[in-house]
Amino acid sequence: MKKLTYKFSNSSVDYYLAGSISHLKEIVDQKNSIIITDENISNAHGKRFKNWKTIVLKPGEEYKVQETANAVIEQLIAMEADRKTTLVGLGGGVITDMTGYVASVYMRGIKFGFLPTTLLAMVDASIGGKNGIDLGVYKNIVGIIRQPSFILHDLIFLNTLPQNEWENGFAEIIKHACIKDAAMFRELESGSLRKYHTGKKAVGELIRRNAILKTKLVQRDEFEKGDRKLLNFGHTLGHALENQYDLSHGQAISIGMTYAANMSQQLNGFKDAKKVVNVLEKYGLPTCLKFDKQKVFDVLKMDKKRERAEMNYILLEKIGKGIVKPIPMKELESILNGL
Repeated sequence: MKKLTYKFSNSSVDYYLAGSISHLKEIVDQKNSIIITDENISNAHGKRFKNWKTIVLKPGEEYKVQETANAVIEQLIAMEADRKTTLVGLGGGVITDMTGYVASVYMRGIKFGFLPTTLLAMVDASIGGKNGIDLGVYKNIVGIIRQPSFILHDLIFLNTLPQNEWENGFAEIIKHACIKDAAMFRELESGSLRKYHTGKKAVGELIRRNAILKTKLVQRDEFEKGDRKLLNFGHTLGHALENQYDLSHGQAISIGMTYAANMSQQLNGFKDAKKVVNVLEKYGLPTCLKFDKQKVFDVLKMDKKRERAEMNYILLEKIGKGIVKPIPMKELESILNGL
């Protein structure tokens, strides 16, 4: 099992991008580790980790809240977890977020690592150290940046991934291509969801490429002072839509990217908005939605990328080159109302 180690400001993360859950006991001490997972993963794959201490949560974004964190902490106390305990988040983005968040606050911080089971978690949610919870319609408004000690991939989990979760993951892959990798964007244009769904080698390489792309971007700007902001392409509007309109993360971000591509055309002279829309639709993602613009803007203005009277909006200069553009809030409201 090949290990790649990436150093961050205060820590380093070991990546095992072509591993197996059977290797987990080589990475952590089984006696002093607790797996946090959800009912879907437990029902489909429970036999793979039957000898591990486990906390099983209800699945879904609606459970990524403080009440769930409190319940997990109560179980950790009952299990006598201490500062030598390692938490292992085994699941999608909700599980990795919850695990990283709880591990960061329990006893003022214990070790944790991730075994992501969805495409989205493998290419995005498990990487970069952002661990957060939601409060009402406000996505990830509470959280911390703290790196896991390891990330282990086992592509066997993709075998039970439903179609909508494949589409969900491709939203973040397309985002990475738009902001940083024009060659990958061209490959996505010529490829298809079926190609990656049925080709283990192709999807494994795509996951590795995306994981490393995001990792290197975060390495350069761990605490989001500059280039890391580019990873929010499509997320400013997307997060404001996601919890209000019962959309999956990928669906919401896809609509957000469509709006951002059109804004890039309007403000930046970006010429390929239609290409972005075509690729999103090719991978089964929505690109439009009727929504209450005032209601959504009221949530959007609380986005973490706002600085006083301006929003740091992520736009495209060209395919493969994202930029951070400060837009006054009143102007942003006017632009969104006009699209």
